[in-house]
Amino acid sequence: MLDSTVPVVEYSRYSNRQLAAVPIALLALSLLVIAGMWVATGTPVDPGIDFTGGTELQIQTDAPRGEIVAAFETEPVSIQSIATQEGEYIVTFQSTDTGAIEQQATEAGFTVTSISSTSAAFGAETQYQAVVGVAIAFVGMSVLVALMFRTFVPSIAVVLSAFSDIVIPVALMNLFGIQLSLGTVAALLMLIGYSVDSDLLLNNHVLRRRGDFYESTHRAMRTGITMTVTSILAMLVMTSVATLFAIPLLPAIGIVLVFGLLADLMNTYLLNVSLLRWYKYEGVGR
Repeated sequence: MLDSTVPVVEYSRYSNRQLAAVPIALLALSLLVIAGMWVATGTPVDPGIDFTGGTELQIQTDAPRGEIVAAFETEPVSIQSIATQEGEYIVTFQSTDTGAIEQQATEAGFTVTSISSTSAAFGAETQYQAVVGVAIAFVGMSVLVALMFRTFVPSIAVVLSAFSDIVIPVALMNLFGIQLSLGTVAALLMLIGYSVDSDLLLNNHVLRRRGDFYESTHRAMRTGITMTVTSILAMLVMTSVATLFAIPLLPAIGIVLVFGLLADLMNTYLLNVSLLRWYKYEGVGR
C-alpha cells in the first residue's frame, strides 16, 4: 500500500541559506525564461486565440495530418485529434476569416462539425481584463496577509511564495509550449489561493500555536502536504481524462495547476520555513 505518512524533516541539519537556495535559484531562472520570452516575442508568455483572436475548427476526415495542413491557405497553429472519436480533429488558426476556412475545409472533403472564432479586438480586451484580474487578486492577497500578521517577515514570506508559485508555472508554460488562455489564467488565479492556503497554515502553526518551531512545522506539514499531494493527484487524473476525451481547456488547466502545486510544496516547506526560522531565532521575532 502507498504510505501517506509525512516524514519528519530534520530542518536543523540545514542552514537557512541552504533551505532557500533551491527556491530562489528556480525563481531567478524562471524570471530569466520569462524575460527571454518577452524580449523575443514582446509578451511574457505565448497568448492563445482567446487573446490574439483566431478560429477553432472541428472536422471529421480520414486524411492524414499532412493533407489537413495542405488543405488550408492559412497554416494551422495546431491540429489536435480527439482520441474517443476516430477521424475527428480540432484545428486552430490565427486567422478569423471563418468563411474562407470553412470553404477550404469543405472543398477538401472534410466534414465540418463546428467552427468558432474570436476577434483580435475582443481578444486584446480579454487579455487586458485577465492581466488586471490577476494583478488585483495578487495585490488583494498581499494586503490581506499584511493585515493578518502585521509584521514584515511572515507577510513577505507568504507573498514571495505566492509570487514564485505563479512565476514558475508561467516559465514552464513557455518551455512546454502551453499557450496563455482563459483556462490557464483561471489556473494561475487558483494557484494564488492554493499558495496562500498552505503558507497561512504554516505561519499560523509556527507563530500562533504552542510548541517549538520544528514541532509546529511538522504539524503544519502533515496537513498541508496531504492536501497539496491530493490536489496534484486529482489534477493529474483530470488532465489525463480531459486529454483522452479532447475536452478543451481542461488539460492545460490541469498541467499548470500541477506545475504550481509542485512549486508550492517547494516554496512553502523550504523558502517559507527558512524565512520563518530566521524570524523566530535571528530576526526581530527572537
